[in-house]
Amino acid sequence: MQQLREWEVTGAGAEAVELVLAELANNAALHGRVSGRDFEVRMERGADHVRIELSDARGERRPLPSATPDEGGYGLLLVAALATAWGVKEREVGKTVWATVPLASPPAPRE
Repeated sequence: MQQLREWEVTGAGAEAVELVLAELANNAALHGRVSGRDFEVRMERGADHVRIELSDARGERRPLPSATPDEGGYGLLLVAALATAWGVKEREVGKTVWATVPLASPPAPRE
């Protein structure tokens, strides 16, 4: 992912961010979609983490990890396993699902 390369996030940390983002985007496309509206992705780089926020227009459809996943329902379990924290916050229209993904190693200081 271009933004992670620009931030010099590589290795296991980058893979974890990409997996969490993919799962949240998949959930938004499947469960948060409203005809004529897209979802929005925001990412913020911290010293030792990347925070992902994904907003969609379906505020009434709150994400819940499946208690007994069978052929599906593993996405939020994966997010919970890779993120140090995740949750949902309301918006005027819809909701934002966020996750904080730790990086495998802290970034090198810039000179």
